[in-house]
Amino acid sequence: MQDRYLKVTYRKGKPFAAYLYLPRSEDTKSVRTELVGAGLIVDFGPDDEPIGLEITAPGHVSREEINALLARLGQPPLSTKELDPLAAA
Repeated sequence: MQDRYLKVTYRKGKPFAAYLYLPRSEDTKSVRTELVGAGLIVDFGPDDEPIGLEITAPGHVSREEINALLARLGQPPLSTKELDPLAAA
């Protein structure tokens, strides 16, 4: 997978959780997770590269917090458009 994308899970019409898939090989699996803040967990692959970001409290995590974390991980920031699925509910 070359492009990142956001997948949002809804419960009763409201975002319940979200997962930001980061660029990686299709068969790469998570081997380690790290809680990095309230509502944010990073999944790492076998080479200790970040492969995804779990957003467990989408209503309480800001775009700025996500972008700060992405910067620490060496990833480009999210645009407003990339977060549209989360804001749509």
